[in-house]
Amino acid sequence: MRPERFGLLALLLVTVVWGTTFPAMKLLSQWLDALQIIWLRFAIALAVLAPLWRGMLRHERRWGCALGLLLFLAFWLQIEGLARTSSNRNAFVTGLNVLVVPLIAMALWGRRYGWRLWAACAVACAGMALMFHENEPWNLGDTLTLASTVFYALYILALEECASRNGAQPARASRMAAAQATVIALAATLLLLARGGGMGWLASVARLPPDAWIALSYLGLLASVLVVTLQAWGQQRVDAMRSAIVFGLEPVFAALTAWVLLGEQLGWAGCSGAALIVGALVFSQITPPARAVAAQP
Repeated sequence: MRPERFGLLALLLVTVVWGTTFPAMKLLSQWLDALQIIWLRFAIALAVLAPLWRGMLRHERRWGCALGLLLFLAFWLQIEGLARTSSNRNAFVTGLNVLVVPLIAMALWGRRYGWRLWAACAVACAGMALMFHENEPWNLGDTLTLASTVFYALYILALEECASRNGAQPARASRMAAAQATVIALAATLLLLARGGGMGWLASVARLPPDAWIALSYLGLLASVLVVTLQAWGQQRVDAMRSAIVFGLEPVFAALTAWVLLGEQLGWAGCSGAALIVGALVFSQITPPARAVAAQP
């Protein structure tokens, strides 16, 4: 199996886990606001990753901190949006990075993409439109989520840029994850202090119900430690455009999880949309047959 295939499998696992985080965050938003969820999530992650600061190389620290800032903004806006809209809608709008990534890459770097990837993007977006069609009109939560999608698209492209600029000495994914977790936890702390009230809210965390603690542990350990590390590792082997198409599966996994855990359902249009997204991913990975070269006389 080629390294790209291993990278795709890693990103697919990332997408599965990301899709299951929406119901967990929706559950926690009953007791905690966006900044509090982010702080607790990455405090747990940092407790695991902090030892990796020892031996961290300069370029790993620099890239990790920059990526952490982008990821913090994406998470913050996403959870603020989630508190104002459904789990399914939040996931669907987040999935629009399948289109936002190439648009930003074209605008900032003048990149050009082949017709297969554009066709896959179009099919994936059509699938998300079908899934989105069955819900209520656009609202403030959707707007905040769309802003989150822009920052997450920048994060995907920055990971690709990190891989290309450090080809001679690849950045170690786990150490970069430690830097990212540190920046996110620090940014959340500063904003919590800036808005007043300090960290007194932590006293109420002990009174959270067991299902909230399970959700927090899941977000902190699996969805932060493992996933942030795996995404950095996978994107060292897969370009940003194909990564975005893989991440387009996130609304599908989110819808399945929301159906099982929250009772949110999809009708025929939603199911058809999910099928289109899966088809787009498969089509994007089909390698066209090489043209036969005529024998020279």
